[in-house]
Amino acid sequence: MTHFGTICPTATGHLNTMTALGRELKKRGHRVTVLGMADAEPNAKAAGLEFSPISGDELPVGTTAKFYEELGKLNGLEALRYTTSLSEQTTALFLRDAPQVIQDAGIEALIIDECIFGGSTVADFLNIPFVTVCSALVNGFDHSIPPYFKTWQYNPAWWAKLRNRAGYELMLLSFSKPIRQVISKFRRQWNLPPCTNINDFYSVSKLAIISQQVAEFEYPRPNLAGLLHFTGPHFDATARKSVDFPFEKLNGQPLIYASMGTLQNRLHNIFHHIAESCVGLDAQLVLALGGGLEPQNLPNLPGNPIVVKYAPQLELLQKASLTICHAGTNTVLESLFYGVPLVTIPITNDQPGVAARIVWSGTGKFISTSRLTTPRLRQAIQEVLTQPSYKNNALRLKTAMNQAGGVGRAVDIIEEVILKNQLVS
Repeated sequence: MTHFGTICPTATGHLNTMTALGRELKKRGHRVTVLGMADAEPNAKAAGLEFSPISGDELPVGTTAKFYEELGKLNGLEALRYTTSLSEQTTALFLRDAPQVIQDAGIEALIIDECIFGGSTVADFLNIPFVTVCSALVNGFDHSIPPYFKTWQYNPAWWAKLRNRAGYELMLLSFSKPIRQVISKFRRQWNLPPCTNINDFYSVSKLAIISQQVAEFEYPRPNLAGLLHFTGPHFDATARKSVDFPFEKLNGQPLIYASMGTLQNRLHNIFHHIAESCVGLDAQLVLALGGGLEPQNLPNLPGNPIVVKYAPQLELLQKASLTICHAGTNTVLESLFYGVPLVTIPITNDQPGVAARIVWSGTGKFISTSRLTTPRLRQAIQEVLTQPSYKNNALRLKTAMNQAGGVGRAVDIIEEVILKNQLVS
């Protein structure tokens, strides 16, 4: 059996999906250690997995909340710049400290979230195999695909590829350059060859890339044929911390579940727009604040919705007729897993790209924050609730997800490629 180490951002959406994979590996007899910031330890313990902190002195318990408190107030490019600055700092600490932690733990193979910068460099330095897991969108720099931070629709035309290329150049020059400089510095110190491809700076495995999307929700990816595997959502409700919820307040009307996730969730005006837009509909609104605010911070919202700090999302989605969210990958995929169409308000990072794929797959609509008004949001909600095509397309993706294999298929692939690598080595 193999001792796996998992590495992902200390964010709920990433931890939930990664610990689900870890639990399945453990069931099959492997040893699994979650590696990361100290704030990830409760999630690891809840999943019954081992935990080893990285940079615990510089990133003690409570660091994640401080990071995300500021991020939750921002949107658009400002939020992307803040995220990039944080990534530069944490990447330097990760590269400095992770190799020793991994060696001390006796880890033999890594499962690295694509959003971890420098993961492939650590694996190269330690000469151990790794698999990439995409909890968020499949990124990668492919000029046939719009950049993840844009709501551009997929288009194979030459002019669209030029537009995409310009978008990636903006990202490379304005946002990711400091991170790439940090990674290059460590590669020189460790006598590793310089990266020849932009994807080599990140955590793109040459063994397997596992996405919790399904092919029906992603743009065409012929360049990754044979390497990219769409397995459907990676979630395990039994591994999540239990959340109290007043189920007795549900009145039997069609349920609208609204959440802006656990990161960009301090924009008060968005919650007000959501509540106002649902007034007068034959539906009951449940609004989950995601920890960024307390329910008492939003008193007297129109329509008297049920407002909670956290919600048992998977349970509510099984009852929901519509999800309103920030286009976070996990909330979107979990909604579609239960055949629930969406209206999204993308804020930053990969959320615009997720929102664009919702439109592309016919499973919902989106409104950018710059165009968000109560009338526009209400119109989008009414359209998605009343036009059968959105529900039908959501059910189509539900079927695809049920057939994709989920956590079990993902772990099959991990075991297969790591075993092959170990035999060759």
